[in-house]
Amino acid sequence: MDTLTAPVPANEMERLTVLAELDLDYSALNDNLKSLSKLAAKIAGTEISMVNLIDSFTQWTVSNYGLDLDQMNREDSVCQYTIMQDEGYEVLDLAADDRFKEKFYVTSDPNLRYYYGVPLRADNGVNLGALCVLDTQLRVLSPEKIEMLKIIADEIVNRLRALRVIESMRGQINEATENQRRVAHDIRGPLGGIIGLARIISEQGDENTMEEVLEFIGLIQKSGHSILELADEILSIKAVPAENANKLGNDEFNQVTFKEKLIKLYTPQALNKKIKFTVNTSADTQNIPFLKNKLLQIVGNLISNAIKFTPEGGSVSTHLSIDAVDQGRSLQIKVEDSGVGLSPDKIQQILSGQGESTTGTGGEQGYGFGLALVKHLIDGLKGNLQVVSTTGNGTVFTVSLPQAISKI
Repeated sequence: MDTLTAPVPANEMERLTVLAELDLDYSALNDNLKSLSKLAAKIAGTEISMVNLIDSFTQWTVSNYGLDLDQMNREDSVCQYTIMQDEGYEVLDLAADDRFKEKFYVTSDPNLRYYYGVPLRADNGVNLGALCVLDTQLRVLSPEKIEMLKIIADEIVNRLRALRVIESMRGQINEATENQRRVAHDIRGPLGGIIGLARIISEQGDENTMEEVLEFIGLIQKSGHSILELADEILSIKAVPAENANKLGNDEFNQVTFKEKLIKLYTPQALNKKIKFTVNTSADTQNIPFLKNKLLQIVGNLISNAIKFTPEGGSVSTHLSIDAVDQGRSLQIKVEDSGVGLSPDKIQQILSGQGESTTGTGGEQGYGFGLALVKHLIDGLKGNLQVVSTTGNGTVFTVSLPQAISKI
């Protein structure tokens, strides 16, 4: 394979879409996977093992054993070749392979030599990333050990899928809770009216000594009070106190927590290229909750793309805010860079959801699907993407995502 050509799976857009649909937070998976990464190293007899997920621009190490590493550029990774395979992928000596011999992990600490990777394959046959074992010594893995690594890789995919299901169920439970509260609010008014009417009829009937009617009306009144008490009970249990109106659920960010997450995930990429990276929030709305749904995938791809096309010494900034609209709220995300800019034709290509491979300002290999994925995800959330740029003068991506008001 040509060392200057980035390996890209034939089903790359499908692969990225499946990974995005899992809606994973790459910085929050280690606790669920660390036992499996350790087991892989112990079975292989290697010093190091890693669980890597590969998106449009980045290899994310979501769990590791023996090497403290969170991420690297996709084009620097060995696992980018593993996701091209149906089975395992082996490099007997990284230092003797022209593709890897100059990479930082070979020429300096930890001075890696051996690599074996197993694709992390989803049910539909796409490879999300790789489970890999590595060593500073040359090794040979037996067929039995390789088969056990494949079993561990399957279990990793199962856990990722299970995590997604759990998060989805949490969201459904939260939605059901909100629906209960709304129902309770909706029935209180009519019930209060019925009880009031029953009281009036009861008073009138008492004046007319209609004993049988009064008894019947009394039963209605008693029943109405019981239902009203039930509604009050539901509200008292489920209602969010005023002081906790902005408390975050498991499926929510606010601007402050989202900023922290973005800085943690993408500052290393900016520092690696000597680019100033900032995230700004809107003070008057920064504590209002909004749904996490696909946000890390959307904004992460935009930030990585901006870093890729911004020269050393440049800047990338992200601005977060929430605007009020007729039907609720709209989350506004602006990613602005001082990079090489885009031509009108390229902007139109992005807005039409097409991908084309290009090379970054630092020589980064292009994969061409990151912005197409962003457009696909935004459309799925019924949002809007705007791109403003002129060649040589940087680019501004503006994303608008509708947000239902979840707190009554």
